[in-house]
Amino acid sequence: MSDQPTSAAQARARVTELARTARICMLTTTALDGRQVSRPMGLQEAEFDGDLWFFAHADSAKVRQIRVNPEVNVAFSDQRHNAWVSISGTATEGFDRDRAEQLWNPLLTAWFPEGLDTPGLRLIKVHTSSAEYWDSPSSTVVNLFGYAKAAVTGRPPKAGENHEVTY
Repeated sequence: MSDQPTSAAQARARVTELARTARICMLTTTALDGRQVSRPMGLQEAEFDGDLWFFAHADSAKVRQIRVNPEVNVAFSDQRHNAWVSISGTATEGFDRDRAEQLWNPLLTAWFPEGLDTPGLRLIKVHTSSAEYWDSPSSTVVNLFGYAKAAVTGRPPKAGENHEVTY
């Protein structure tokens, strides 16, 4: 995206677009001993009224960690489009059959073999409090040239746009 967003709504729309395009993210929770733990997750939906949805098992570490400390981070990287998104929010877990049916994708059967009837199937909902994104419309070759030029000149490269968004 070459034009800077002119409104918070446009910035939120760009966060949504970048998250949907990347689809796979790293969900970071806080372990019981205080360590931050990240694992890859597949995004099911980004409504961006600020909510992200994921499927999980009730007995997974991430669900146990969310029950104790619901503050999480969700990070997306789309290197094909030179874009990155970091989303901070509050996670809840539960199961709503209607919502699960709306979000279900047959590929999820690899992790949940009985589909929506998999025992202990849970939904994780992350409600966004803030997001930050970096968006570089240039190709990797152009970006590498910029870094090489920076090394020679001593001036930081132009890395594209960076915006913070609150919800």
